[in-house]
Amino acid sequence: MRLQNQLVLVTGAGRGLGKEIVKSFAREGAQVVINYRSSRDQALQLASEIGEQALPLQADILNQQEVIRMFQKAEEHFAKPVSCIVNNALLDFQFDPVTRPQAEHITWDHYLSQFQGAIQGALHTIQAGLPGMKEKGFGRIINIGTNLFQHPVVPYHDYTTSKAALLGFTRNMAAELGPYGITVNMVSAGLLRTTDASSATSEEVFQLIESSTPLRKVTEPADAADAVVFFASPGARAITGQNLVVDGGLVMD
Repeated sequence: MRLQNQLVLVTGAGRGLGKEIVKSFAREGAQVVINYRSSRDQALQLASEIGEQALPLQADILNQQEVIRMFQKAEEHFAKPVSCIVNNALLDFQFDPVTRPQAEHITWDHYLSQFQGAIQGALHTIQAGLPGMKEKGFGRIINIGTNLFQHPVVPYHDYTTSKAALLGFTRNMAAELGPYGITVNMVSAGLLRTTDASSATSEEVFQLIESSTPLRKVTEPADAADAVVFFASPGARAITGQNLVVDGGLVMD
């Protein structure tokens, strides 16, 4: 299905990487649902900039009933089911190497919170979108990961472990949903310059990353967003269960 005919739902889309993903899809002609939990003003502003192609909808991805209602509202508004889901939402996390919970002090609650955000949230959106995708015989699901589980420059234990689990989740879903014409992939960016989550990262860390990558450049949200759009495009029709690392070549796998 061409991007112009798709209805894309992006979670956590009011700001940061999610905002750039929405803008990239809108640029290619797709209709986009801007999901947000608390960033209402940012989501409304983004929708006003895009116009009729965009619909802002509030839902907590950890609340299954709210997610189901969001999908219903999207389908009613655009008169078609969601054909692409981007699981981007990041629950309450700061990339701060100084204040991060270290091995001696990190708790299971830290891990559980990130597992819920990464896995439970993705499970809810996929289950809500599956009936429409199966009916059309087409679907694109893109999960947002991280290069940190391959190259833990900073050991963000809870966040990184949850994203490693998300890759297993991605590949299991790809194996089961492929016969229905649904692909499931992951885009794993490096540390992005600069989102709300990475705002606590020091300039020294960014400079270290920049000097370590072959492209001599810190990845920006727009770079990762365009890779997400690729997985939803006809050019990726034969790709599923894959993890694309978008970090300027810092990780080569």
